[in-house]
Amino acid sequence: MVVLVLVRHAVSVTPTLDGPDEHHRPLTKAGHEQAVALAAPLVGFGVSQVVSSPYLRAIQTIEPTAQALGLPICHRDDLREWRSGLDPTPGWQAHYEQRWNQPDLAIGAGETLTDLTHRAGNAVRDLVASVSSTTTILAATHGTWIARGLLALGLSIDCAFWLSMPTPAIYKLGFDGPHLHSALGPGLNQVHPNGQSR
Repeated sequence: MVVLVLVRHAVSVTPTLDGPDEHHRPLTKAGHEQAVALAAPLVGFGVSQVVSSPYLRAIQTIEPTAQALGLPICHRDDLREWRSGLDPTPGWQAHYEQRWNQPDLAIGAGETLTDLTHRAGNAVRDLVASVSSTTTILAATHGTWIARGLLALGLSIDCAFWLSMPTPAIYKLGFDGPHLHSALGPGLNQVHPNGQSR
């Protein structure tokens, strides 16, 4: 069975109009401490490959683990966060919730949530298909990406799931060939081989 461990990045600097862009927004001091604390449990998964979103906050989250494992971090653009088209605003959550209700709606040149769902689902399938059947892959990414990726895999994921997701968060997915066999993590229950959660 291939195991894919998805990690939502640790606490990052709040986005602002005059702050670092999405590619360069770093972790806070507390986020760096969280990243160090994540290393012990993540090393315990028996990881043999480490991949990450190219965004700095994801890379910084997984760096202590990669260093402990002695493995390089492979940057994958398909693990990047949703390009929502939204400017940083105090009312961002309402805009996000609206997008969940209208997943085919784009803002300007932004990506629709439907587009993100396809991208995340394809990335998961590509990662799982690219390794041997006994590999554990560690992937650092983002909250919306994880939520929409789980939705693409057939799980019942909604906006409330995304809003309740902790930062950081760890999700362990087991695959029997291309098929999702189990899914564990905050807000999820065990998934039976037929894909039904309990």
